[in-house]
Amino acid sequence: MSLTHPSPNFGERRGRGRVELVVLHYTAMPSCTEALGRLRDPAVEVSAHYLIDRDGTLLSLVDEAARAWHAGAGTWAGEGDVNSRSIGIELANTGFEPFAEGQVAALERLLAEILRRHDLSPAAVIAHSDMAPDRKADPGPRFDWRRLALQGLSVWPELAKPGDFVADLRAFGYPDAPESTLLSAFRLRFRPWATGPLDDTDRALAADLARRFAIDGGALGA
Repeated sequence: MSLTHPSPNFGERRGRGRVELVVLHYTAMPSCTEALGRLRDPAVEVSAHYLIDRDGTLLSLVDEAARAWHAGAGTWAGEGDVNSRSIGIELANTGFEPFAEGQVAALERLLAEILRRHDLSPAAVIAHSDMAPDRKADPGPRFDWRRLALQGLSVWPELAKPGDFVADLRAFGYPDAPESTLLSAFRLRFRPWATGPLDDTDRALAADLARRFAIDGGALGA
């Protein structure tokens, strides 16, 4: 795909140099135009491979072969430098509004293409809040992860026998973090309506993530 709005904010992928993850973000800005300006501003030094407007318009900023600067500090599957291992997709959204149908449909089309191009499993699609649970909340509680999972574009857990919540989330890919931090990130994605302390439903869903999508079971590959 040719770049429609090239950003100067990118570099070479480091390490293995291959795409292993797709990280979803929201822009937290009032308009797509403002977000685009920021993602192309060399003084800001942030970018993403793609930006999707509310009406579904897809803007490509950085070639998939390059390292965009979208993830920042954080880890997934025990490794840092997520930028070198991932494709970043920004969704124009303030963080306090529903995601528009046209925007989500465009994301689904793009994800299907990316997973096919890079031979990735649905478990490779993660939230920014998954890899940086101590500092990020995007794409937030309004994003419909289950809808993606039903199309094979992400994962969704079922109830299993409750286990060790922290250990199971670590097996799925979450970073080393306090239980309270992991619970907040986990619920943002899988139980955004839930409140209160850790419970058996949290443990049961986390156990299924570890059982079916553990890293050594192929979470990052096809």
